[in-house]
Formats: sequence, C-alpha cells, structure tokens
Amino acid sequence: MTPSPAGRVGPDPADRPVRGLVIAVTDRSQLPAGRSVLDVIGAVLDGGAHGVLVRERDLPIEERAALVAAAGQLCAAHGALLLVASPLPLIRGDGAMSGPIDHIDSARWVLQLRRDEPVPADLHRPTTWVGRSCHDLAELRRACDERLDLVTLSPVAASASKPGHGPALGTAGVADLISTVRAEYVRTPAILALGGVDEVNAGSWVRAGADGVAVMGALMRAENPEAAMRAVLKSVSESVSESVSESVRESATAATRFVQ
Repeated sequence: MTPSPAGRVGPDPADRPVRGLVIAVTDRSQLPAGRSVLDVIGAVLDGGAHGVLVRERDLPIEERAALVAAAGQLCAAHGALLLVASPLPLIRGDGAMSGPIDHIDSARWVLQLRRDEPVPADLHRPTTWVGRSCHDLAELRRACDERLDLVTLSPVAASASKPGHGPALGTAGVADLISTVRAEYVRTPAILALGGVDEVNAGSWVRAGADGVAVMGALMRAENPEAAMRAVLKSVSESVSESVSESVRESATAATRFVQ
C-alpha cells in the first residue's frame, strides 16, 4: 500500500485489472414502469458487469443510503466493484448516516467525484479507488496529477440519456485525448468511455484506447438488462482480444526486423 498525495491509501496501480472493464451506471428516470433500480443492478450483475455506479443524487438521504447499502451487498455477492457518486455524507461518518453502509468496508468500492470536486481530505475510511467525471484534456491531466484511480470520459457519443450534452468526442477525439495523457504521464487512471455507449459501439471505445466503458441508458431502458449487459461485454472483450492480437503481431514484426 502506498499513500497518495491526497493522504489516501490505495493499492499499487500495477495490481489493478482494468483492461476491458464494463460498469453499469444507474438512472431510475429511464426505467420501464414497474422496474426498480435494484432489479436492474441485479440483472446487469448476473449478466457479468464488473461493477455498478450508483448515482440517484436527488433521492432523500435515507433512501439513497438504503440503495447504496443494498447495491453494495449485491456487488459484494458478485465480486463486483461498487462505485458511489458523491456527495457521500453517509460515508463520511456524520451522524446517523454512518450506520446503514458499514458493510461497504468489506466491498471493493469507488468514490466517484463530479468534474470540479477535489478529493476529500476528511474521509473517515480509506477508499479502495477514487474516481472522477472528466470531459476534456485539462480534466484528464488533473486526474493524473492527483493520481486518481478511475475516470469516466464523456460524452463519447450522442446520448439519448442527455440530449444536447456535448459535443460528443467521437472515436478520434477519445483516441487523441487518451494518447496525449498517456504520452505525458507514466501513470494514468483507468479511463472508461461514457455517454451514448451501447452494445453496438462499446468495442470501438476500447479500440480507441479506453480501458473500458460505463453504460447507462442502454441498460436502464433495456427490455432485458442482463442480455444487454452480455452484449456489451462481448463487444468489449472482442475488442480487447483484437488489441492484444495486434500488439503481439507488432512485437513479432519488430523482432523479425531486429534479427534480419
């Protein structure tokens, strides 16, 4: 364990398996009638999601605490990552809200910050990872400077969930931003493409350089969220395999040139 500049204790970044990471993002406003957030969380985890980002910032504190607690239990049961969007008064230990999520200590979880939020200096428990929403090069550089563990980069495509939000970066924009920060920094956070991601285009963001994807609307609105998640995972895993194969081919070609 190595202390970060923010005083946080986290794992050695070399130990983090991040390539091909697929995270589901909640938004109960997009759910079909009769379906709950927990229904979808359970379905996407059954479908193989590597983690779930619980947002729902507009819920009353008590309801949000209960949702985070239940989502954490589901994620822990599936060996998945729990991401919780700030603010986190319930995790900072300010009174009654410290109780409902005590189990989170035994789960892998991420404090996911808004784009303009600093890493809190007053967290009562060290978190496994700290993440943030990023949208441009300056925000990615800040995340690298602060040695964050995970960021979402958005919007990568036009999003039905947030019409007019953008402009969309596109594959060329994503590739340019990611290649720029990786050229400038030895250590970068895991970068997840977000915004307009679905089973059709998910793999393209990995081919553009993203470590994985975060998916909201395509899962929240899906008739079968479990099947939708499996389709996204298939798209991402195929792109990861293609990237590995291409890397092996490039290494083999370089080696052949070297010995000739």
